[in-house]
Amino acid sequence: MDITESPENVEFRAAARTWLLANATPRTESSVALPLDEHVAAAMAWQKTLQAHGWAGISWPEAFGGRGESSLRASIFNEEMSRFEQTLGPLTVAVGMVAPTLMAHGTPKQQQHLAAILRGDELWCQLFSEPGAGSDLAALATRAELDGDEWVVNGQKVWTSLGQFAQYGILLARTDPTVPKHKGITYFIVDMNDPGIEVRPLVQMTGHAHFNETFLTDVRIPVENVVGEVGNGWAITRTTLTAERSSIAGGGAGWSVEGLIELAREQGRADDPLVRQALARAHSRSEVMRVLNLRLRTAIANKRMPGREALIMKLAYARHWVSTTDSAMSLLGAQGMLAGSDAPHDESWHQAFLNQYAIRLGGGTDEVQQNIMGELGLGLPREPSTDRDIPWKDLPK
Repeated sequence: MDITESPENVEFRAAARTWLLANATPRTESSVALPLDEHVAAAMAWQKTLQAHGWAGISWPEAFGGRGESSLRASIFNEEMSRFEQTLGPLTVAVGMVAPTLMAHGTPKQQQHLAAILRGDELWCQLFSEPGAGSDLAALATRAELDGDEWVVNGQKVWTSLGQFAQYGILLARTDPTVPKHKGITYFIVDMNDPGIEVRPLVQMTGHAHFNETFLTDVRIPVENVVGEVGNGWAITRTTLTAERSSIAGGGAGWSVEGLIELAREQGRADDPLVRQALARAHSRSEVMRVLNLRLRTAIANKRMPGREALIMKLAYARHWVSTTDSAMSLLGAQGMLAGSDAPHDESWHQAFLNQYAIRLGGGTDEVQQNIMGELGLGLPREPSTDRDIPWKDLPK
């Protein structure tokens, strides 16, 4: 792995930074968070701006409307963009998860969504987790039954990020309960405006309703909306989950370290030895993640699915988020208990601190990440399982 940037990539980074400085707003500690609906609208507008100026889909193949450049350059642009207020966070599912999945497994008709995603015209959500199927996603119980040229879906999903705003969703449903749980799953595209879909926001401790619970009652999905083969949804899901883990941590962590240093200076504690140690640890974590990101890029550049690298990156990012926001709240002291307009920086550090649980759970919990890393990376034996070969219909419910 070569961690030095070529002269061409140094030039690319400079061009990206110059464009961002001219078209975006640098992130500061005084940046104000937008209401959720405005946040979504701003992200979609920013995607349109990127597409209009040639900065969208940097590593997408030209056949799908991208620039056809390396994933390294896409990562470089994301690193630079992380220093600005503009974000594509609400489009993580569409750009970071749906697009790679449709490129790899979608039909030509399904891949027509890629152009709309690139333009920022479509917001997508993920209908995977259920009340009884979170970490053990393959235990999902939502059923899809074939009726002519349509599948009829019934079930409940939960933790559907931004489902109240999404036009489309990627859905996992069980189409064959007579086989073991990993085999009878099918992957669907669903129009979120179809009859029978009810999205109910879930208010988190942050005060926002980023997540939702979604109820599907006799939802009819055309057979052409099956991604891949019927019953082979788990293999396609692995593509999506790997892309999700990469997306969660792919933007870099440098901005949070810069913000923590600024907060320490603001609080008059930048010379405190204990605070300086916390800042040094945050910087060290950020540098480790930068190198881990290089490993991720190397895997992609070598046309290899970055399974282990994505797992490590996601876990490292979650741990960094926890430790950094803990340090921020320690610096704030009693101010950390204030809310609303009384809180420093419009609650930005408060929100980040409370949002750590979404980071630690989304894309697979920390504990699940560690188990998979132990199995894939260290060759440890699988976690004991008694239900892997039992038909789903015979499992205790």
